[in-house]
Amino acid sequence: MALARTRSHSLSSDYVVALQRHPLLATFAAAASLLGVAAIVNQRLARKAERDNPPRGQFLDIDGARLHYVERGEGRPLVLLHGNGSMIQDFDSSGLIDLAANGYRVIVFDRPGFGHSSRPRNVIWTPEAQADLIRKALDRIGVKQAIVLGHSWGASVALALAIRHPSRVEALVLASGYYFPTARADVTASSVSAMPGVGDAISHTISPILSRMLWPAMLHKMFGPRSVPDKFDGFPKEMAVRPSQMRASAAEAALMIPAALESSKTYDQIDIPTIIIAGDEDRLIDINEQSVRLHGEIKHSKLHRIAGAGHMIQQSATTQLMAAIDEAAAATGMGGNAPHMFAKA
Repeated sequence: MALARTRSHSLSSDYVVALQRHPLLATFAAAASLLGVAAIVNQRLARKAERDNPPRGQFLDIDGARLHYVERGEGRPLVLLHGNGSMIQDFDSSGLIDLAANGYRVIVFDRPGFGHSSRPRNVIWTPEAQADLIRKALDRIGVKQAIVLGHSWGASVALALAIRHPSRVEALVLASGYYFPTARADVTASSVSAMPGVGDAISHTISPILSRMLWPAMLHKMFGPRSVPDKFDGFPKEMAVRPSQMRASAAEAALMIPAALESSKTYDQIDIPTIIIAGDEDRLIDINEQSVRLHGEIKHSKLHRIAGAGHMIQQSATTQLMAAIDEAAAATGMGGNAPHMFAKA
């Protein structure tokens, strides 16, 4: 026993001497220790966030994915698809679910990797892959056709659903979407965080901490030029900065440009009533390059620019977004004559 203690003491001494002789090694060891502590703290905070915000809906197990969804109201089915980094609580805190549930059967999904939905790593979760998953989910709950609203990245999924499964989509409402490839510096940064291995390390250590620090500035940009409404306090920030959700967000940001490039080849196939709605002062997306251009591509579309609004129109222009849903529903209600209502002069 004395010999074992002597050897242990000798190893510890050698380690200390090595650190003293090599400052870079000491710096690396300290950094590794800090990152290890950060990973443990972030994981504990993530578990606490999930305990504090338990799932309010139901789950569907489809092709290895566990998909969480909330359903409210009765009437014609309306599917809501949130943006990157978000979850069901975005639509819930905005009041849109309550408004829509007065006349529709509202179905809101946590997209893969967000909220309480899983994101299997054996799938590249492109808009097309997510559209296929949503279609299977709708089959499971007996929805043959629905009006589909997508916000931001969710708009790409909504478009893919209409292209790949046209019989399942009555009409589209596309809010603040990114539809055509453009140069974006934020995508380059996100690509590193999306890389296997490296991305996992960043998402479990640095990303949650930085996101908490930058949260006010990020909201200022997303909601600007308008202020963040008090009702957004109902959005659970701690759920959004969990390592798993940070990893999913990085993956979707990295996919933005290639997904838009691929999807943009198919927009002329859309032949259903489509409402395109965007804030004319969006600080994340140039709506002239995106929403206005898409309006030119989809022949049966209408464009609504919300004056003075930014990217988060589901929060800052909730009644206008609800009106867009009703407008799409009214168009489909005219049967075969509906497309003429949206035809361009």
